[in-house]
Amino acid sequence: MTLLQHCDDLGTELLDQAVGHGGLSAVFQPIFRLDTLDVVAYEGLSRPFVGPAGLTILDLLDLARAKGRLGELELKAAQTICQAFSAAAGQGRLLINLSAHTISRSGLRHEQIIAALSVPGLDLGRITIEITERDIVDDPVELVEAMKLLRARGVRVALDDFGNGQSNFQMWNEIRPDVVKLDRYLIDGLATSAERLAIVRGLCQIAEALGADLVGEGVEDPADMRMLRDLGLKYAQGFLLGRPSPSLAENVSDEAREAIRNHVVPVPPRPARPISHQSMHAGHLIIQAPSATPHRTNDDIAALFSSHPDLHAIAVVDDGRPIGLINRHRFNEDLAKPFMRELFGRKACTTSMHTAPLICDEMQSVESMADILRGEDQRYLVDGFIITRAARYLGLGTGEDLVRRVTELRIEAARHANPLTFLPGNIPVTEHIARLLRGKRPFVAAYADLNDFKPFNDRYGYFRGDGMIRLLADILTTQADPSLDFVGHIGGDDFLVLFQSDDWKVRCTRVLEEFNARVRALFDPVDAARGGIEGEDRRGLRQFFPLTKVVIGAVLVEPPFPRRPEHIAALAARAKHHAKRERLGLHVIVSAVMDGSGLPVDANRSASLLCALAPANEDGAQGATLEFANF
Repeated sequence: MTLLQHCDDLGTELLDQAVGHGGLSAVFQPIFRLDTLDVVAYEGLSRPFVGPAGLTILDLLDLARAKGRLGELELKAAQTICQAFSAAAGQGRLLINLSAHTISRSGLRHEQIIAALSVPGLDLGRITIEITERDIVDDPVELVEAMKLLRARGVRVALDDFGNGQSNFQMWNEIRPDVVKLDRYLIDGLATSAERLAIVRGLCQIAEALGADLVGEGVEDPADMRMLRDLGLKYAQGFLLGRPSPSLAENVSDEAREAIRNHVVPVPPRPARPISHQSMHAGHLIIQAPSATPHRTNDDIAALFSSHPDLHAIAVVDDGRPIGLINRHRFNEDLAKPFMRELFGRKACTTSMHTAPLICDEMQSVESMADILRGEDQRYLVDGFIITRAARYLGLGTGEDLVRRVTELRIEAARHANPLTFLPGNIPVTEHIARLLRGKRPFVAAYADLNDFKPFNDRYGYFRGDGMIRLLADILTTQADPSLDFVGHIGGDDFLVLFQSDDWKVRCTRVLEEFNARVRALFDPVDAARGGIEGEDRRGLRQFFPLTKVVIGAVLVEPPFPRRPEHIAALAARAKHHAKRERLGLHVIVSAVMDGSGLPVDANRSASLLCALAPANEDGAQGATLEFANF
């Protein structure tokens, strides 16, 4: 007997033992509702009870696949799991893994699958089949038909490990699963990856549209679990919640329970780099326009312009490749000069073309083309540019369209991430306020702004002005707790910090002290020594302006919470305006229930707040003032 034959016989023996009586055992991993931490289902997993040490169920599955016995092994595992679940009087649903091969291509009839799942004490309506990712599904329609027969018996369907393996959007759309389990690749690190967060947020919207429940798999980090809950995912499983066990766990782990008790609303991670608009490219600006060969005359070009009154330019193309560009306005001006038509009308059009036109591939990003707008040669704004595909002429683009697109993209980008500091802009700030309101957890919205910033900007220029704004951004992000506090840049020198830190007032005081100390270095030594600069006010009158200082207007948001984030932003702006006008370090507005005389109902709380917000120094420059308001 050869070694190969011996190994083949050992493999066959292992499979025979596995599918025989007692060859496999079952373990169960609980699946929890994230809002209540109740067990709603168990994923049944099989383990080999035979074979050498270190043999895993994946090893057996690979061996069964190689020998054409995958369906036989999977049904044996499913039957073992169902019997163990029934014997343990398990409650909730039972999820069982079956490959697409076993369901639709193994030669098994659906009656055989039903027979394996049918055990006394377990209703088929409580079983969900997880279609595993180990097979490439060549014919989803065939799989759909097989699943219809199982669904007719009450069995539900889940798509396993979405985001990795072979699970994909075609499978999701064709099979229309009741449950989609997000692979641990998407879940692990969710709280710290802006990219993973964007993907999972998008999948939540798709799941809602297609009527599927999402389950986050592989949850091991408390921060990831809180982020899943904040995104609205209902279900999760993973080692943090409960490990696979022969017995049916009924309670979540203490660590997971403590993580959920922490009512902190998670702060979404910031992108590792600024928002990119690579998806908007030159091809989106293309104008289908006729071209001319080098042998065409200037008279031909004039006729072409006459027949296309909206055409701003004509590309000169030699054997498919652009070699020049003729600007309509310049061409008509030259041809209108005395005797120019008679002298040049019959000459080749190459005498009228710009020999160094701007040429862009159709896939070049619009953002990268923005350098054209900053260049010294502004002719491109008038002439436009030629768009090519594989270096061959495709069409034209105009400078006007490019300016409009770049402006739109940058305005939109600034709403999401400020281009100067790359901190979240207005839209992410509003979204986070909404999350905090939904979480019904007290927080503080602190609006930071600079006093006497305009005179500094006028005196020293925008470059140094941008440096001052970046200084404030750096101090705010340094003083904020990244796991609790959200720092947003809502435009110019305006910032909004959403504090969940209990020591928010201390943090605000540090911001005031650090900025007001470090900002002196941004002034010329002479101006810093005399404590300010001469400049014009908004009415054009000369006056002395003190050194720029930061002020903060804060809103302490407590129950009853307003419904709309705009109420918070408006009140924070009001607090900031008061702080600027009165040149205060910190002014706080507290949301409170007021009585008929306009005083807060909770007088004890008012007294304690007044004490907590006492001035930080004798002259009160860094101190705090307090007022109450009702939403």
